[in-house]
Amino acid sequence: MQRTGIGRRQFVAGTGAALLGTALGGCALGVRGTAPLPAAPALALTPLRAAPERITAITVCTRPFRAQGPRLEVEQIQGKTVVHNYGHGGSGWSLSWGAGALAAGMALAGGERDVAVIGCGAIGLTTALELQRAGASVTIYSRELPPQVRSSLATGVFTPDSRICFEEHATPAFRVLWEGMARRAFATFQSFLGLPGTPVEFVDNYFVSDTAKPARRGLPVDDPRPRFADLQSTLLGDLLPRTARYAPGSHPLGARYLRGGPQLMFNLSAYTRLLMSEFHERGGRIRIEEFHTPADFAHVTEKTLVNATGYGARALLGDESLVPVRGQLARTIPQPDVHYGLIYAGVAFVPRRDGFVFQVIGADDYYGFGDATTMPDRAEAGRAIGTIGRLFGPVSPRPSG
Repeated sequence: MQRTGIGRRQFVAGTGAALLGTALGGCALGVRGTAPLPAAPALALTPLRAAPERITAITVCTRPFRAQGPRLEVEQIQGKTVVHNYGHGGSGWSLSWGAGALAAGMALAGGERDVAVIGCGAIGLTTALELQRAGASVTIYSRELPPQVRSSLATGVFTPDSRICFEEHATPAFRVLWEGMARRAFATFQSFLGLPGTPVEFVDNYFVSDTAKPARRGLPVDDPRPRFADLQSTLLGDLLPRTARYAPGSHPLGARYLRGGPQLMFNLSAYTRLLMSEFHERGGRIRIEEFHTPADFAHVTEKTLVNATGYGARALLGDESLVPVRGQLARTIPQPDVHYGLIYAGVAFVPRRDGFVFQVIGADDYYGFGDATTMPDRAEAGRAIGTIGRLFGPVSPRPSG
């Protein structure tokens, strides 16, 4: 197995720099400002019906974390040119278009125009579309398709630095690479706004606290574990409007303090259907096939492959740098008049139109870290819904008739 790795520094210095330059130059949506927060008007929130009896499903996904960040490099395996594009932690959907554009450029650099993509999750599907948009003929090979893939079990919000790497690996070169991916992805998501089915939309998201100065989410100062990189707040501050603050009495959540602003959200059922439709309309082909070892790449007709297998790459390639991060969602019946999200006491609520989701996120990003179990935990689901539900008090029964 011969490696011809394209490291981050080499890629940024070469063709990657051009791609990232395009992304950074073409996506400057504003200038970071220092103006004081505007006075927020009184906030009206439709009461949320959060109760265990509204649960429709409990799902668990395994996010693929790598301490050094996503693997984006080229390797020669079984006579094939293999472009690795996996290990995006909790940022798969959020970085998908940016990572896909980089991987597509690497795959097409040798002149091949028939390309195979292994995997049909967030990264595989968007990479396939980026290849098609660049003129390539693409076949996706995958054991499963949406909605059975792990990516279909994601929370569905734009979180481009969620468990993307440890802080010690967030070098200046990596920050340039990451910012280019994030900005390109964010700009691409704008093209899906306003489409039928609402595949992508903005909602208001509120951080709720019982005190005026809430404890900062993260590790205590004396915790020896590595810190996760915090990149979004420092590198993407111009992409969204400033947040507003709400004191008790200016909102319906009692004696609590709120801070909120726009959040980009993906309604994954409609969104993945739209992506799959585009892939087929552009002549894409899908073959249901499972790869057990790198030797199986030899059976693929195409000479160039993109490996977008996510956490599956740990078993496929023996890549033990991949660490599982368990994420469980309690899915409930949606309310058509609720278009806001909440984060409170280590729990997140996302108002997806394809089913509300409640998730225990814990006090820091180590919640679920190293846990590869996929058995649903009903007690955890009840805790997630109960935590958000108590913001609104008991759920009143609907009148009959």
